[in-house]
Amino acid sequence: MDEPTILTISERKLVGMKIRTSLAENRTFELWNKFHLRLKEISNLKNSDLYSIQVFDEDLEFSRFTPQTAFEKWAAAEVESYDEIPEGLETYTIPAGKYAIFIHRGLPSEFPETSRYIFGEWLPNSGFELDNRPHFEIMNENYRPDDPLAEEEVWVPVLLKN
Repeated sequence: MDEPTILTISERKLVGMKIRTSLAENRTFELWNKFHLRLKEISNLKNSDLYSIQVFDEDLEFSRFTPQTAFEKWAAAEVESYDEIPEGLETYTIPAGKYAIFIHRGLPSEFPETSRYIFGEWLPNSGFELDNRPHFEIMNENYRPDDPLAEEEVWVPVLLKN
């Protein structure tokens, strides 16, 4: 896996849908099916990228994260403003901050290998620590989850270690 790009971003405004789930329960497919049916209703899209966001509880210690750990999962798209929000969709703002951006190549079922590299190899040796902000993936308009050559950006919130 390639070294990540480190980038500081300003806040991003998103519109989408959320559920509470866990890796063991994994209701992601259900969430994305519902969101794709509503995507065309969002009139002020900033671009065609789609965001898969994980919002973890504030008191979560990642050393205790298990497949049963519940979190909030979003399917969303970035918008210019919150002026026109279709009924039944919600807003979410990704706060400004520093991110390590990795590229996951392959099927979603291969994502645990990418996660093991990020959290088991790269992060402990990086000079960074996790920040308590959302983790997210960005998929461009050509992304196909059934394509073994698919690529998605994996954004991990980081801070320089003290």
